[in-house]
Amino acid sequence: MTSGSRPLDPSDLLDLRDLLSDEERAVQQTVRRFLDEAAHPFVAEWFETGRFPTHLIPRLGELGLLGMRLTDYGGAGANAVSYGLACLELEAADSALRSFVSVQGSLAMEALWRYGSTEQKDHWLPRLASGEAVGCFGLTEPDHGSDPSAMRTTARRNGQGWVLNGTKMWITNGGIADVAVVWARTDDGIKGFCVPRDTPGFTTRDLRGKLSLRASVTSELIFDQCRLPHDAELPKARGLRAPLSCLNEARYGIIWGALGAARTCFETALRYAREREQFGKPIGAFQLTQEKLVDMAVELNRGLLLALHLGRLKDQGRLRPEQVSMGKLSNVRAALHIARTARTILGANGISSEYPVLRHANNLESVRTYEGTDEIHTLILGEAITGLSAFR
Repeated sequence: MTSGSRPLDPSDLLDLRDLLSDEERAVQQTVRRFLDEAAHPFVAEWFETGRFPTHLIPRLGELGLLGMRLTDYGGAGANAVSYGLACLELEAADSALRSFVSVQGSLAMEALWRYGSTEQKDHWLPRLASGEAVGCFGLTEPDHGSDPSAMRTTARRNGQGWVLNGTKMWITNGGIADVAVVWARTDDGIKGFCVPRDTPGFTTRDLRGKLSLRASVTSELIFDQCRLPHDAELPKARGLRAPLSCLNEARYGIIWGALGAARTCFETALRYAREREQFGKPIGAFQLTQEKLVDMAVELNRGLLLALHLGRLKDQGRLRPEQVSMGKLSNVRAALHIARTARTILGANGISSEYPVLRHANNLESVRTYEGTDEIHTLILGEAITGLSAFR
């Protein structure tokens, strides 16, 4: 059947599906079927109780979603577009699932794969890829989020090893991680370290009272005279450029993931508008409601076109960090607009956990902040456009 003869898909007004390869479509369908069975029916309860579904971690590994871009050590070797589509489907269920996969693969595993020793890779990457082990990425600190160059965590040489002191904050997966990739200031600049959970002096504290990303494990990492062997250092990581390169990988996943949350909100509002009657007819028949739905559909499809274009650039090795900033800034902004507009269509029902809309809107507030705030990405683009830095 040609695209012109099949029914119009409101979530794919531009027929972008036709621009995907058979393999890319298969990845998306496989992840979507898995989540329809294992996540969508239960995620509202996970959010309500503040619980991450750890029982799904091995299944995520079986599907090849952990370290999906890596070509060895158990990675699936998927292209950037396939990874993006997986992120979209994961976040269509809940941002917590995409965040877990993103931190595990694009941050912890990516850092070990790029900058770790052969021994570190051999020991950790296959276990992280299968879901046997969980990783986290310790960069952000309580007083230094947008400016990691001012970090206070230190690593001092002590005999044949290191002593790590400091605190990391807002660390996804921290409380369930078997290994943390931690960045610290040394006499020779910023370095990365591989810190197993059972290292003396390393403890975690989960953050409570969150109104966003409630189904995600968010933790504080505490290092108090934490003694590490000399080979805990990531030997190929030099300076802040190393962790920032990993953040760029995670930001790419957000470009797609945010649209998954947006799609769920749009489709929920569309179904509701067709079924909910006021003044003797479905509210979707009113001009004001149609304007909202069209506005959401345009934003969603424009975001998908941007994500696909950036994914193709990434697969060609041509994607620039500034372009990732543009994608993250634009698509998260669009996703939040869609979620908030969807809530207005649902009226009072929009605040109920019976519907996923406000849950996604709350989650997207965190997505908007982590991996670079709107302000930071604006200044990155501002410097790219003017050639003038506003940071220093």
